[in-house]
Amino acid sequence: MARVGSGSELAAALLLMLGFPCVMVAAIIPNLWFFAVAVAVTYLSDQFLHQRSSYLINRLAKVRAGLSIRFLVRQLLLVLLLARMGYAEETVFYVTVACLLGFYGLQAPHGAMVTLIRLRRKLPVVTRNIDLSGVRIPDAPPRALLDRSAEKMLHLDLFSFVGVLIALATDANVFAYAGLGLTVGLALVYLAMLLPHLRPGRLVASPDKVLAGVDAWLREYKPTVMLYFSGSKESAYQVNMWLETMAQINGRPLIFLRERNIVPQLGTTSVPVVCVPGGVHLMNLDLSTVRVALYAANVGKNIHMLRVPTMKHVFIGHGDSDKLASVNPYSKVYDEVWTAGRAGRDRYALADVGVRSEDIVEVGRPQLGSIQPVKGGTGTPQKPIPTVLYAPTWEGWDDNPGNTSLLLAGENIVKRLLNAEQPVRVLYKPHPFTGTRSAKAKAVDARITAMVEQAAAARASEPRWVEEAAAHAADQAAARAELQRIEARLAELSGASNIARDEAEEARDSIADPAREAETVALKNEWNAAYWRSFGWWEHKVITGPEPRLYDCFNESDGMVSDISSVVSDYIASGKPYAVTDSAGLGEAEFKRQNTAVRAAVILSNSAAELDELLSAVTDRAADTRAEARHELKEYLLGPDEPTSMEQFDAAVQALAAKAEARNVGLQQRLAAEPEQAPGLDDSTVGG
Repeated sequence: MARVGSGSELAAALLLMLGFPCVMVAAIIPNLWFFAVAVAVTYLSDQFLHQRSSYLINRLAKVRAGLSIRFLVRQLLLVLLLARMGYAEETVFYVTVACLLGFYGLQAPHGAMVTLIRLRRKLPVVTRNIDLSGVRIPDAPPRALLDRSAEKMLHLDLFSFVGVLIALATDANVFAYAGLGLTVGLALVYLAMLLPHLRPGRLVASPDKVLAGVDAWLREYKPTVMLYFSGSKESAYQVNMWLETMAQINGRPLIFLRERNIVPQLGTTSVPVVCVPGGVHLMNLDLSTVRVALYAANVGKNIHMLRVPTMKHVFIGHGDSDKLASVNPYSKVYDEVWTAGRAGRDRYALADVGVRSEDIVEVGRPQLGSIQPVKGGTGTPQKPIPTVLYAPTWEGWDDNPGNTSLLLAGENIVKRLLNAEQPVRVLYKPHPFTGTRSAKAKAVDARITAMVEQAAAARASEPRWVEEAAAHAADQAAARAELQRIEARLAELSGASNIARDEAEEARDSIADPAREAETVALKNEWNAAYWRSFGWWEHKVITGPEPRLYDCFNESDGMVSDISSVVSDYIASGKPYAVTDSAGLGEAEFKRQNTAVRAAVILSNSAAELDELLSAVTDRAADTRAEARHELKEYLLGPDEPTSMEQFDAAVQALAAKAEARNVGLQQRLAAEPEQAPGLDDSTVGG
């Protein structure tokens, strides 16, 4: 019960569990009106919980009280009611039993047909921006036929219940026959509507033909560099951050995914995307032209691609930070490890996890191009009052107090920012994983969210801000109208405004369109500008979800508070003041020794008492004493400004591709020159 999502779900769950015993009691007594009311309660409660996708519904199936069983029990109790009311020897009783049994029997062919259609429409691969015109992928059946199909089929028994109950109340058996006939007849109609979609011409081509079609496209496209990614749907940001970089690489890039649920989370891109969930299918795809494989995360499924010797394998990660994940010993399996700057190389040397210095390449951070640096490394607030961004990382996989400031310091940080002597605006943007492992972290996140929202509401009623709101009302209204226009156009470009398509149709119809991608990127930039204009520069804000992007929050802020993560390293590109919390209580000297990215930061204890220095720095240029240190640290962490990070990254790709090609050519030459005998043996040892 603790997993039921809301009070209304809890109430519906209780009504459902109490309803069935009441139906049974009503049938035994017997009491027609009590029976009718109890049956209605079970129907409505069941339907409500299904619409909410309640956790309880899934648990009922685990204890053999699944959907079809619940409907069958209700039908058996209807038969019991008929018998208890003296109809056991009448024709209507036997017709009811026969029709309900027949209706229940129709569930099997219905379930088989729906399952077959779904299975045949589930491609062995998921693609985007790939021409699959050579593969037969017909339109999907109407969504109304397949969505929640079991519920729709089973609920046809409502006609039987209504008909039989009216017949019992009026003693007119014709109502029972009509209701039973409608139930069975409509069930047969449902089956008849599914039947045409089982014809061979309406089914997607077999998995072998689909894979052959993808292989044919790969042979024609000849990809040279791929971004390989595996992870949960919540980790999609880790691959999304590399999409723009992949689009700018010289060569023929490919995005290679392993989980279906990542594909819908993928950002806009014209780079071809192929998702191959099955390891066997992956091993049989023609990837012979790929020379460089880039890995954004250290996960187990990487081994399926690492086994391919004809390409070079590179760990690029999804951020450059002092976290232990940035020096994972798993990194030894790659041919090279690419870091942003010198700090990454030194980090591996200090960790001594087996990654050799000659295998590390400094390539900068191509994603940081959208971060607007402050000239000279400092500056006055962009607005009349400064904006401070609090962007804590998540709680991590263990309970190390140094993982996140959220648990021990988060509320103190936000309270001090909200109650600062000189007013500031607070933007709170938690990590997408916050609360996924720790219930305590989830609770703290909820409290901080409430604090920020309450402070925003209180500020809105203060006379100063009321005047500002009145002065900016017209511009904010225009910005909100602009947001609606942009969102409508983005929905049109993404196809979200059209009837939803299934996975197979998406693969068939998704063709690369650089013009559409360029318009989408431009619209997202316009959306970002309009978003910040749509509310006051004095308004506190909680920001979740992918939009606005983290880097947009960087640009909007004058200073930041965060934790040890790539967020800190990336923020240094802005040149703005920042603070980092020493939640583990290491002490400033040790904290700086262990974490390179905090060497130019204001170090906070869990009380956040040191925040005054940051607030002074974001308000007064003269009070910012760490500007020069930030400038030096930026080059150490992120590399030089020239050549650009994109130029460095692309040069590294091309150099490694050349190494892979040289290796393959050399191997072919050696194999051609070797005698046809077992490796390592000569004639003198054979039979020896």
